[in-house]
Amino acid sequence: MSKYKLIVFDIAGTTVKDPGNVANSFIEAFRSEGFEVSEEEVNDVMGFRKIEAIESVLLERDVQLSDQLVNSIHENFIGSMIAFYKNDLSIEAIPGAEDLFRYCKSKGIFIALNTGFSRDITDVILQRLNWKNSELLDLVVCSDEVPQGRPAPFMIRKIMEDLGVEHASEVIKVGDTEVDVLEGRNAGCGLVVSVTTGALNRDQLTVFGPDMIIDDLTELKSVIN
Repeated sequence: MSKYKLIVFDIAGTTVKDPGNVANSFIEAFRSEGFEVSEEEVNDVMGFRKIEAIESVLLERDVQLSDQLVNSIHENFIGSMIAFYKNDLSIEAIPGAEDLFRYCKSKGIFIALNTGFSRDITDVILQRLNWKNSELLDLVVCSDEVPQGRPAPFMIRKIMEDLGVEHASEVIKVGDTEVDVLEGRNAGCGLVVSVTTGALNRDQLTVFGPDMIIDDLTELKSVIN
């Protein structure tokens, strides 16, 4: 029996292909309010709760924050992402994701997703992939359902509480960004894994100090045996 009872996966770039539209939607959302931001700036806040990511980018530019400005950019981003995930033909699971989910379930390991997306975007993704109410997943928690998003540990702690997993040492966190690593560390996860299928390459991920870096999700099978 595996010593791990729960694996918490990120969504975009980790279990769901991200052809760059998250970054593009961010850039366009800022542009709608007259701000030009680079892909590098967006990548620096990838994985955060999106409204907090918007605030971070604006603060870096010494912009006076207002609820109206932040909410306008956020609503533009949400609208763009929902339209993309509803209609784009490229939406699909990362190769090996569903196979790994099934393997873990056969070992009695809970599978959960968490994300910097809000619930409205997340539900569209789950619907497109036939993951909504799927036996492949035990729980999905979104950043707008907890007091703080990543890198705070609240999403992981909620998942553990809801699924009855008592010890963080029995949890694996898997993601493709720096804040995924920080979230796993802050939650005290027994194993923190980065994947190269998202916005960052192996060299970039190495800097963040995950326990493992993998190129294919099925590589986790050897860890959980």
